[in-house]
Amino acid sequence: MKNVKAWAKKVKRQIFVLYLAYKDERVPLYAKIFTACVVAYAFSPIDLIPDFIPILGYVDDLIIVPIGIILALRMIPKEIIVDCEIRAENMIKNKKPKNWWVGSLILLIWSVILLWTIIKIYPFIIVS
Repeated sequence: MKNVKAWAKKVKRQIFVLYLAYKDERVPLYAKIFTACVVAYAFSPIDLIPDFIPILGYVDDLIIVPIGIILALRMIPKEIIVDCEIRAENMIKNKKPKNWWVGSLILLIWSVILLWTIIKIYPFIIVS
């Protein structure tokens, strides 16, 4: 159980590192875009596979997010990662970031996906 908690704490810390790296102007654009997607997905309350589905529900939390973190960290120069790790440690000790614009954007994207799905499925429900 200690190993799981330590792993989860490390993943959380790496998400904060990526959050800070995304905001750094030294990070290449392609890395910023990918990093923003990883951080948004990790912070998003909505998963690709809902958690209530047995076993598969946690696959994204256990596999997709860590793979995204690994790939994003490889895209960012090491000196920026080191700088962001120090800043992330301070941020975790003091307070967590609050970015209402990003939260609103995530909510908007999921709302559009839900609306599009309803519009596409609705004609099939009426016919049945």
